Amino acid sequence: MTLSRTGGQILVDQLIVHGVEQLFCVPGESFLAVLDALHEASIAVSVCRQEGGAAMMAEAQGKLTGRPGICFVTRGPGATNATAGVHIAHQDSTPLLLFVGQVARGALGREAFQELDYSAVFGTMAKWVVQVDDAKRLPELVSRAFHVATSGRPGPVVIALSEDMLTEAASVADALPYAVTETHPGAAQLAELQDRLAKAQRPVVILGGSRWSEAAVQQFTAFAEAFSLPVYCSFRRQMLFSAKHTSYAGDLGLGANPRLLARIRQSDLVLLVGGRLSEVPSQGYELLGIPTPQQALVHVHADADELGKLYRAAQSIHATPQAFAQAVSTLHPTAPVAWTAETLAAREDYLRWSDPAPIRIPGPLQMGEVMQHLREVLPADTIFCNGAGNFATWVHRFWPFTTYASQLAPTSGSMGYGLPAGVGAKRLWPQREVVVFAGDGDFMMHGQEFATAVQYGLPIIVVLLDNAMFGTIRMHQERHYPGRVSATQLKNPDFCGYAQVFGGHGERVTTTAEFAPALARARASGKPAILHCLLDAQAITPTSTLDGIRDAALAFIMNK
Repeated sequence: MTLSRTGGQILVDQLIVHGVEQLFCVPGESFLAVLDALHEASIAVSVCRQEGGAAMMAEAQGKLTGRPGICFVTRGPGATNATAGVHIAHQDSTPLLLFVGQVARGALGREAFQELDYSAVFGTMAKWVVQVDDAKRLPELVSRAFHVATSGRPGPVVIALSEDMLTEAASVADALPYAVTETHPGAAQLAELQDRLAKAQRPVVILGGSRWSEAAVQQFTAFAEAFSLPVYCSFRRQMLFSAKHTSYAGDLGLGANPRLLARIRQSDLVLLVGGRLSEVPSQGYELLGIPTPQQALVHVHADADELGKLYRAAQSIHATPQAFAQAVSTLHPTAPVAWTAETLAAREDYLRWSDPAPIRIPGPLQMGEVMQHLREVLPADTIFCNGAGNFATWVHRFWPFTTYASQLAPTSGSMGYGLPAGVGAKRLWPQREVVVFAGDGDFMMHGQEFATAVQYGLPIIVVLLDNAMFGTIRMHQERHYPGRVSATQLKNPDFCGYAQVFGGHGERVTTTAEFAPALARARASGKPAILHCLLDAQAITPTSTLDGIRDAALAFIMNK
């Protein structure tokens, strides 16, 4: 006999059935019945300071595990605050469930207090938006939400919960736990791929997207090694192939290595696995021809709708990265490959490009030496997190990612992501070291979540690079409107003091010599820590200065 339960209790029971162990929320009266049901539940609840941060924490866990991150927010402004995290999950193909409190059923359509039409609000950035008005349908709809979020190309699902439905009693059985369906390549497709490789002279591999796993990364590595293939990772997906492997040749991000781009343009076969090769990795949609690439393209993707959506591939393979990696790990070349020298040369290009030793920037704090020190003292599986800004270049270019699930960075380019992502990662895996890189403008987008790190005793390290400006925008401003600085300057707080008043550890770093001992003290403190690193304003990239960018732009204008 099925017992009668409130909607709130039914919902929490479904989360447990589907394996949820953690969730993030900003509390609201619209889902008090859920909070009450969580009181005795086995799910760890993290209370956050703003809904955008809560959604980003949940998205980070979804990105690391492949299981949907879970976030609860209240109606109206709570839901709209969370849209930044939903947009990240959409563009990053991350499974995420956002539960939103809704007004009572009797008030719907009257523009009640904080009422919104969530299908209209989230319809362009969520895979599915549903409103639950009947407690008996919670097992059905929550089960479907898990399935939609994890199937094909993963993404966010938004579930609106009528407030009075959550207090309504109902008798209904729980759903079965959700299961992810893997789509496998066929034998004929594998044979065709092997034939294409046998005929190629300059093949390259690009890895991206989601639905990978540690085992899949290892299996694909075995395939790449067997065929001596040069492997590139898509924008902010460097954790998909070890930077220490002799086949690794770099990443397709912002400011990519020009030699890397030239090699892809000159290739005769591109194997794209898991990714969409969207605007940033395609260098503004110019790396491959659209709709027909000049190179033979083999596109492998978990979602059939992505195949042929932008690029007309010579061969399309509808398969998940996990299933594809398992299948190709059994393949071996039937004759000596013709491109081993090309792979070795691509590897040398990467090693030169990623070496921080020769990098010199204006000012007393040398970030090249900082990155060298981090490479020497941090564990290889350290989880690096960042938001958006020029500061992220130091991580993407100079940190060697060698471990799956060690990178949290938004392909959507969302500022403020790094700190919440770091909190989500440390809450998930407290034994792993977590380092957040942030700019001054970037950090202040969700800096209040440092309080969340303190509340839960999460000793993350924030390397905060302060140049008193929105640096990326200022860089573009100097390129397009040289010398006309407008709306990009910032007056910042003392971030060292900021950390301390929240109950964390704070250090101020102004010179290269100060960084190593400050980092050691921060790691030893056992507290969330901020290293407030003051950068010279001219040090806008590892190889460019603001004055140099401005002068080049002025010279171009004068010569037109």
